[in-house]
Amino acid sequence: MNLSKINILTIISIVVILPLGFLTKFYSGPAGEWVNNSLGGVFYEIFWCLVVLLFFPKLKSLKIAISVLIITSCLEILQLWHPWFLEVIRSNFIGVTIFGNSFNWFDFPYYFVGSLLGYLWLYKIKKLSLSK
Repeated sequence: MNLSKINILTIISIVVILPLGFLTKFYSGPAGEWVNNSLGGVFYEIFWCLVVLLFFPKLKSLKIAISVLIITSCLEILQLWHPWFLEVIRSNFIGVTIFGNSFNWFDFPYYFVGSLLGYLWLYKIKKLSLSK
C-alpha cells in the first residue's frame, strides 16, 4: 500500500486528535462540565474534518470544513428527536459520542470554532504535503 504524504499527515493528525477528543469526555478537573460537554465539540469537528480529508484528499479544505459543520449541526438538531432507533444507537458510549443525547444551542459556537480550526489544520496538512 502506497500512502501519500497527505494521507500520512492526516493519519498522524487523527492519532493525535482522537485521544484528545475522548479525554474531554473523561476529564474531571476544573471546569470539567465545560470540557466534557462543550470543548469536546471543537475536537469533534477537527476529527471529522480529518476523516473526510483522509478519504477525499482532493477536496478543498474549506469545502470539507463547511460540510462537516453543516452535518454536525444537523446531528445536533437531530438530538431533539427521540425515535426508538436513535435511542438504541444513543444507548452506548460510541453512539452518544457520535450522535449525542441532548440538544444544546451553546454547542454551535464550539462547532464553528472546531470547523475553523479543522480548516486551518487541513490547509496546513495540504501545504506540508506539497513541500519537499
